[in-house]
Amino acid sequence: MREIEIQSVKQRFGIIGNSPLLNYAIQVAVQVAPTDMTVLINGESGSGKESFSKIIHQLSPRKHGQFIAINCGAIPEGTIDSELFGHEKGSFTGAQEARKGYFEVTNGGTIFLDEIGEMPLGTQARLLRVLENGEFIKVGSSKVLKTDVRVVAATNVNLLQAVERGQFREDLYYRLNTVPISVPPLRERGEDTHLLFRKFASDFAERYHVKPITLLPDAVQELLRYRFPGNIRQLKNIVEQISVLEYEREINGTTLRKYLPQEQVNQLPAIFHPQAGAEGSTGISERDLLYKVLFDMRKDMNDLKQVVFDLLSHQQEDAELLKANSHLFDEVRPYEPPVYRPSPERRDGYMLSVDEDDEPYEEKVEDISHETEEESLSLEHKEKEMILKALKKHGNKRKYAAKDLGISERTLYRKLKQYDLEDL
Repeated sequence: MREIEIQSVKQRFGIIGNSPLLNYAIQVAVQVAPTDMTVLINGESGSGKESFSKIIHQLSPRKHGQFIAINCGAIPEGTIDSELFGHEKGSFTGAQEARKGYFEVTNGGTIFLDEIGEMPLGTQARLLRVLENGEFIKVGSSKVLKTDVRVVAATNVNLLQAVERGQFREDLYYRLNTVPISVPPLRERGEDTHLLFRKFASDFAERYHVKPITLLPDAVQELLRYRFPGNIRQLKNIVEQISVLEYEREINGTTLRKYLPQEQVNQLPAIFHPQAGAEGSTGISERDLLYKVLFDMRKDMNDLKQVVFDLLSHQQEDAELLKANSHLFDEVRPYEPPVYRPSPERRDGYMLSVDEDDEPYEEKVEDISHETEEESLSLEHKEKEMILKALKKHGNKRKYAAKDLGISERTLYRKLKQYDLEDL
């Protein structure tokens, strides 16, 4: 393919770069576009795989049909069949009416299945039938429907290894891999990284009404040396940060390094002070460990109460119980880690403080453990107490007790069994 044709495709679809690997991937996409062959796009996350699916669709005879991009990893396993193939009314709980799936809606167009490796095995079998003979069946139906859809799939994992592990169907892999396209990661595209940096810098300068940032020679070397595990998406985020946060518009290597995440990070918990104590100790004592465990316990308890609160809030029949026990959730708040403050009382010169008035945390230990013990039992105790009061009020007539509590009679029976109160 002539170079001028590749450049024309790049301009049309906003692709930046002159890497030979990138040019070859574009060439394959352009050549396969006029056919109806299934294409599998391989590439790391953030490398721009969706752009190639758009090239294939827009340069194909289906360009006037619908194009739908679906992330298979973002759809729950229990609903992905309904999303892709549709369902009939009443086929499962919540199916209030019949629904068309993507393969029916996109008839005559193109479906881009991103992260195909995350698709459940049952759905893979349904997809294979569509690819083989264009047939599918809605969830809850026995009627075979026909569709004419081109499938372009993408993955950031090695599907052959997934086949060996039994996580992906071998027959589906070879059916999808009719024409493979490999999108190179950013670290293999050389000077393209700098070209993309300049493009993003210009875009963000226009968006935020500032002067575009530029890189000095030492910063360019730092940029080209970095591996960018997040690829183009990570580079774009870094350029946006620098464009907004830096006053100087010429960025040197030292400044750029502040925005490039280090591959090796310190795993030492923030609660420990890194400097040695007065007598050469590491600064990590049993007391420090105890404080960290207690704080983590408090955080876990608050998280657990939030989960219970969310669950009860979605239970219509327990609404009154939730209202009556709402005071139990007054203490739920985000976890705030402790900080070190200088103190002559500690041999290493530091003490933990969680209060604004520098009150030592040691004085709080007993209160925290006591509060944790009480709060972990209070919800169950309160609910049981309310049920007993309601039964006593209505002379053990469960129908009226349930109505007074604001729950169904069936729920009351379940809770009586749960709390061993069936003999009342």
